[in-house]
Amino acid sequence: DIDIIHMHEWFERVYSGAFNPPVPIVMTLHVPGPKSGVAEFHETHPGVVPLRRPRFVAISDYQRRQYADLVPVASTVLHGVDVDEYPFRGEVNTPAYLFSIGRMTRVKGQDVAVEVAKRSGAKLVLAGCVQNKSDDRAFFSSLESSLDLVVDVGGHPVNDDYFDRVMKPILSSDAQIIYIGELDTAAKKHWFRHAQATLFPIRWGEPFGMVLIESMASGTPIVAFGRGSVPEIVKDGKTGFVVDSVESMVKAVGCIEQIDRRECRRYVAERFSIQTMVEGYEAVYEQLAAVPTVRPRVVAERLALG
Repeated sequence: DIDIIHMHEWFERVYSGAFNPPVPIVMTLHVPGPKSGVAEFHETHPGVVPLRRPRFVAISDYQRRQYADLVPVASTVLHGVDVDEYPFRGEVNTPAYLFSIGRMTRVKGQDVAVEVAKRSGAKLVLAGCVQNKSDDRAFFSSLESSLDLVVDVGGHPVNDDYFDRVMKPILSSDAQIIYIGELDTAAKKHWFRHAQATLFPIRWGEPFGMVLIESMASGTPIVAFGRGSVPEIVKDGKTGFVVDSVESMVKAVGCIEQIDRRECRRYVAERFSIQTMVEGYEAVYEQLAAVPTVRPRVVAERLALG
């Protein structure tokens, strides 16, 4: 009774025929094209024709272009979030701060975020894990001399008084550059919500930055380098600023009050909602399915009837 199988990459199994179901496959691409292993597979398996070619879906047009010479991409479906799950605040709390979250690694550019904060005079909160990789550990070690305060907030329960109990004492300190460690989902939403802006100074072509839509869903604008999918996600001048240098990022931080936080949230609700993502995938499914899409309500009715 299965019409379609939706997968999240498994090229070799599908192409070799090790996984060959009798129904169409939709496969979402997640990694960059050069790191996907597709080109390497074709090199090591010349002439192999997949028994069942998936309908490939990209998560951004930038990523879709990366795969143009690797696999035929049928559609682009942007990621979405449930906006209602992200608390919204129309104005910035004091003390104000810039926020940067992500794995502590050179390609995420936390060193650039530190430079921007120091040059703009803004307080900066860094969050994210340091993975047990030699390059990441070395990168974090190079940052340590710039950190004025290191505090792990991971053990604090997240509830209605989280800002007053956990965040405010940290933000009220004299420290300018603060590292708070890795955050769980609930805590992350608080740090997004109260930030003046989220910095996204990436050094690589990221296929899709979830940080961007999570921040904007919270009403917090973005200041980002225009690498990868960033220009598709951030509406320059409306939900943040897309820049190309440290100097322009510093300047953008000084103009961040021009961005309407309500517009940030509205933009995500219109373009990056769960519903929009679902509709994008439904369109792909309906092109492939041999029978009309069965809606959840119909499924529930059938189950009720036994």
